Amino acid sequence: MIRAFLSARPWASDLALLVLRLSCGLMVVHGWGKFEGFAERSAGWPDPFHVTPPVSLGLTVFAELVCSVLVVLGLFTRLALVPLIVCMAVAVFVIHGADPFGEKEHALLFLLPYVALLLAGPGRYSLDSALLKR
Repeated sequence: MIRAFLSARPWASDLALLVLRLSCGLMVVHGWGKFEGFAERSAGWPDPFHVTPPVSLGLTVFAELVCSVLVVLGLFTRLALVPLIVCMAVAVFVIHGADPFGEKEHALLFLLPYVALLLAGPGRYSLDSALLKR
């Protein structure tokens, strides 16, 4: 019984990647709030790349909305993860770089699974997998 439970199951790994993709992708719903409040937020938004605050906010919204949807679907997953990883890394190391760990924790809880998904790929239960089979 224990051996069967501990042995590797390919479907379980693919299911785990699906759960990881869905949970990380669907939890970044605060991107919608940034989109809706774009005009009010854009003037005071941090600009770590010196491209103007509205452009920085636009890049954040793109990552958190568009790229998150792609991750949920498992479509162009690794490519979609790059802006999400950059966005979360900037939040952790630049925006909250001098802050205590508690301020960085939220972004880290997204950054680390995004890196894991980048390394592992989207799994069998993804549109990327379906497209590669054709």
